[in-house]
Amino acid sequence: MLDPVPATRPATGLATRCTRVLFSPWSRLSLLVVVLLAAATTMLLLEPQRLLAAGWPVQLSGGAVAVVLFGLAYGVCTVAFVPRPLLNLAAGALFGAQAGLAAALAGTVLGAGISFGLGRVLGQDALRTLLRGRWMRAADGQLSRHGFRSMLALRLFPGVPFAAANYCAAVSRMGYPPFLAATGLGSIPNTAAYVVAGSEASSPTSPAFLAAMGFIVLTGLGAAVVAWRRRHRLGAE
Repeated sequence: MLDPVPATRPATGLATRCTRVLFSPWSRLSLLVVVLLAAATTMLLLEPQRLLAAGWPVQLSGGAVAVVLFGLAYGVCTVAFVPRPLLNLAAGALFGAQAGLAAALAGTVLGAGISFGLGRVLGQDALRTLLRGRWMRAADGQLSRHGFRSMLALRLFPGVPFAAANYCAAVSRMGYPPFLAATGLGSIPNTAAYVVAGSEASSPTSPAFLAAMGFIVLTGLGAAVVAWRRRHRLGAE
């Protein structure tokens, strides 16, 4: 006589299949997209740019606590695609050049680290299957083999979007420490220019403000020229 099949087997098999689906690469990528869309929508509704108009709360107008809180908020805002130039100007206007630069750089590294972690955990497995194009494979190989040097160049070049660099690095095999180190070092020049401009916004004729704006304009023009040349070179090929 045949033994009856245990009633628990179908349930176990169904639970296993559901677990595999939920933790599959494409399910995790879908979760990443949902999280980023929710964060971006929240920031659009909250309008963090009001910080420049309304100012920091009076009870947190100065001191180390205010700088730390601003750095934390800066990091979260960058994950939600709030433009970093706006945050850098706010840092300079609220805390001055030195403390503002410290808060902005800390927030930059924090936001980049969060984005890198999200991309690595939720998106890497699925997105790596899409690396079929020649240019995508070349970028992946460059970041995987020469992570620190490549990321440092991307951070120094103002034409590369901050979020795009974060997720490109996350999809590659680049390590976490070189990514964070290159982000911190490479973000100093451009971040400092915006922070100084924000701190000297009330004196638009001061040498510091003019020097900062000149740096911003020149690097922006340089990025536009390089992007235009690369576009035409790709078109010719």
